[in-house]
Amino acid sequence: MTSATKLFAPLKIKSIEFKNRIWVSPMCQYSSEDGHPTDWHLVHLGSRAAGGAGLVVIEATAVSPEGRISPADSGIWSDDHIAGFKRITDFIKSQGSVAGIQLAHAGRKASTPAPWIGGTNVAKSDGGWQPVGPSLIAFDDGYAVPSAMSHDDIAKAISDFELATERSLQAGFEVVEIHMAHGYLMHEFLSPIANKRSDQYGGSLENRMRFALEVTKAVRSKWPKELPLFARISATDWAEGDAGWNLKDSTVLCQKLKELGVDLIDCSSGGMLPAAKIPIGPGYQVPFAAAIRKDVNILTGAVGMITEPSQAEGILQEGMADVIFMAREFLRDPYWPQRAAKALDAKIAKPKQYGRS
Repeated sequence: MTSATKLFAPLKIKSIEFKNRIWVSPMCQYSSEDGHPTDWHLVHLGSRAAGGAGLVVIEATAVSPEGRISPADSGIWSDDHIAGFKRITDFIKSQGSVAGIQLAHAGRKASTPAPWIGGTNVAKSDGGWQPVGPSLIAFDDGYAVPSAMSHDDIAKAISDFELATERSLQAGFEVVEIHMAHGYLMHEFLSPIANKRSDQYGGSLENRMRFALEVTKAVRSKWPKELPLFARISATDWAEGDAGWNLKDSTVLCQKLKELGVDLIDCSSGGMLPAAKIPIGPGYQVPFAAAIRKDVNILTGAVGMITEPSQAEGILQEGMADVIFMAREFLRDPYWPQRAAKALDAKIAKPKQYGRS
């Protein structure tokens, strides 16, 4: 079915056509077992696909065991993980949605407990491990000081992303998103707040971008040319006086990502500073998507407190972004696209099993 709204207009990227512009952001569930997805993931993600989302992106999925945020995080560092994800991607596709995966490495913010447990570190005796990062700088008081990555460590991380990309294809994913945001490893290399290196991976903007660009080049080389590749960035650290990573830096990075074959930038922010002053409010991150879309001429996704159908439609109508990524609102309502269609007078399909509704 077609619709006059932008929100429900299809979008084709490479060989993949998304039935609408309402996409599920990756959201950590802290419910995996040694990296393996569980029945929780099948039901959680499957519900959003059945609810009408055009794309469902699986949570930050670690490319190595030490790349997990917590011991209960999703992972794809082993061929043994493929079958569990394939079960989920098959169901997502059966609902007319597209299955995506966010490939990630948590860096210095690894080996932390699930949020409902509390605390800052998981001891090795409880299944934790030594985090790594660009420099010997902890995220905050009480967090572990990471080991500074050697060149061999960096090369291994790049290889881990390559192998994870190949497994993602085998698992049935049609979109890969590289996680460069929220204070995790690639963002740590990008930001001068966490990166104090004096080698070719630190110092100048060009050097601080090197790791992220090398990962992107490696992933793109293993990901089929006809399938979309996304990157999620933190457009700013929200540091006072733009002392950290900022929108100007992000624009430079996104131009280079585009040249390497990235098709869409998922524009978020923050995660680098534990006490950053962020002017949170409805649509507060949308201007980042608008600026990068205009300056880089690349597709962008808007995120952040987008909750109402008219708000989401307005963002697209005004040309501020090409798609809407939603997280918490999808936790509150897996069938938000159905509600949005009613509010915007759009006709969309629903699961035949729910036709009586």
